[in-house]
Amino acid sequence: MKHVKRLYGTLIFLFAFLVFAFFYVGHQQNASQNKIPKVGVLQLLSHPALDQINKGLDDTLAKNGYKNGKNIQIIFQNAQGDQSNLRTISKQFVQDNVDVAVGIATPSVQSLKNATSTIPIVMGAVTDPKGFGIVPSNTHPGGNITGVSDQAPLEDQLKLMRQIMPNMKKLGIIYTSSDMSATTESKKMRKLAKAAGLDVNVVSISNINDLEQVSTNLSQNVDAIFVPTDNTIASGMKLLSSVAAKQNVPVFPAADTMVKDGGLATLGLSQYELGQKAGEDVVAILKHHKKPADMPITFIKKGHLIINEKMAQKLNITFPDSLVNKAQKEGRIIK
Repeated sequence: MKHVKRLYGTLIFLFAFLVFAFFYVGHQQNASQNKIPKVGVLQLLSHPALDQINKGLDDTLAKNGYKNGKNIQIIFQNAQGDQSNLRTISKQFVQDNVDVAVGIATPSVQSLKNATSTIPIVMGAVTDPKGFGIVPSNTHPGGNITGVSDQAPLEDQLKLMRQIMPNMKKLGIIYTSSDMSATTESKKMRKLAKAAGLDVNVVSISNINDLEQVSTNLSQNVDAIFVPTDNTIASGMKLLSSVAAKQNVPVFPAADTMVKDGGLATLGLSQYELGQKAGEDVVAILKHHKKPADMPITFIKKGHLIINEKMAQKLNITFPDSLVNKAQKEGRIIK
């Protein structure tokens, strides 16, 4: 009789265990199925160029069926240009165990890289990823980072400047000394301009407070000013263009959004398109399980022609008809 009772007890225990296991596994499976991916977006600071990258990212995710709060959680954080904020937010993304981290601007990507070597990171515009030590190879990143480069088509931009100003002899270049992308592009443009026979005056600022004085001195000694992809100067573009206009000097920026703020013209990359490309990389990782190590860095070769007729009239500059026609067909005219 004792053996029968033991047998019944064992069977009851096994039955209870199986029932528990069934519901536990089912609960875990449902929890796994209900888990939505988390994407952390770290933007260096607020200004139109970086905001457009973020918009392109959001729109591309939405286009691919990802609706924030429904089937994806997008955690957007703005560091407001503060290095300590970059570090804090990057660490928080790691603690939150985000599925993908997106860095908008080089300092954001560098901060994320320092925080994790396992979570996939997508660059939302870094000029020279290999040169900056972010990836060992642009074609074979090999680690947890991929994304988009915002390297401007500098040769085309120099041709554009000379087409609009055929008598230009002195070119000024202004950039922020702490901005790696701006520093790189400034050096390349200086080399290109000198090879084209132009006198080149290169100046830098430490922060936005230096912009008015430095640009005032520069505009008194040059025929035109070139601004590379520079986050700090982009935020002060209206001031720079206003200062230069007093000396009847046009400003040619690398980024499309800077023309709207007073630049004369550019053959620059679309910041919105950069965000779209970054969004495509996020989708590839989340939906198609691609690995950043196997995803080459995207370089956009063709710039978009944007001309500012309002600024041209202010500076008494006439655009060649061929440029106006091209801008009407392929680019944009700001009036």
